[in-house]
Amino acid sequence: MTPTATSGSASHTPRIGIPWRTTDEQRQGERKKLNYYFEAIKSAGAEPTDIRLDQSPAQLQAQLSDLDGFVLPGSPADVDPSRYGASKHPKTNDLDGNRDGTDIAILDHAFETGKPVLAICFGCQLLNVYLKGTLIQDLRAEKPESIAHGDTDLPPGAAKGDMEHPVEFSPGTLLARLNRATAGKINSSHHQAIDRPGENLRVTARAFDGTIEGVEWTAGRNWVVGVQWHPERMPSDALSQHLFAEFVAAVRSARGSVVQKA
Repeated sequence: MTPTATSGSASHTPRIGIPWRTTDEQRQGERKKLNYYFEAIKSAGAEPTDIRLDQSPAQLQAQLSDLDGFVLPGSPADVDPSRYGASKHPKTNDLDGNRDGTDIAILDHAFETGKPVLAICFGCQLLNVYLKGTLIQDLRAEKPESIAHGDTDLPPGAAKGDMEHPVEFSPGTLLARLNRATAGKINSSHHQAIDRPGENLRVTARAFDGTIEGVEWTAGRNWVVGVQWHPERMPSDALSQHLFAEFVAAVRSARGSVVQKA
């Protein structure tokens, strides 16, 4: 591996790539949910840009090389269960191969170059599968003792809002530090969750029913964090603000020391 220059100067505003949530939303120009992530990144002092899901491999790699970090957002689609050796459960939502493939390309690039990744909901699940973990395809069907984890993919402006529930952060982890305590509260809008954690992913947060709510990469200097909840939809929440601020700070720190494969 040989060091190469990162995109832009040391002082420029970090550029954060965020893939479209689904191919259909990209085709329709439906940005309402995507914009939650854009606003969170802007508030943290970085510049968000969307990553199209229908680019050629060469086009995608060219764009990724020009970005400093990545947020993998939620999605109304589910990760293709064949990627973790399972058949499709009847409760599994529609799949989006373009989204899966784009996230995988982003993770390949990010791990190779040391660029930070914040993976949220679907993004957290895809990260886990990428690292050879598995998923619970439907919490209510497979874990009937689980608490309610919210309606999946609430419409923008839904009056009832996201469900919330308590969460316990593992002592000494990044998420516990950002929360300033091991006990906290998060929003919840998902029907799938991590089952077996991926390689070198530390479980850092759980709901009291045992559902995994947060993971952190442990095997290298890469800043890679996955959360099952939706901090982008909690703009006034202190933990959400700290998480996005920490991510952008990690992007700034990593930008001067990016390495790429020769």
